[in-house]
Amino acid sequence: MSEFTLSELKEIMSASAGVDEGVELDGDIADVAFADLGYDSLAVLELCGQVERRYGVSISDDAVAEMPTPAKAVEYVNALLAKAGV
Repeated sequence: MSEFTLSELKEIMSASAGVDEGVELDGDIADVAFADLGYDSLAVLELCGQVERRYGVSISDDAVAEMPTPAKAVEYVNALLAKAGV
């Protein structure tokens, strides 16, 4: 089974549209709210879309509320991967 990591999320976050160029993703961002990192709800939806395409999982728009931080997003995606048996 594949595991989605914070490093992979950071890579996707760096490439996400709608995010300020000056957003700093180095350091411990796991428990920092996406909003505090400069990611509005549209940017998080774009992030989810990229995760869906890359990992073949389906993330509902409502799931964004369950992923307020990068750590929660990684946890959520890993639960989807486990459920899908990936």
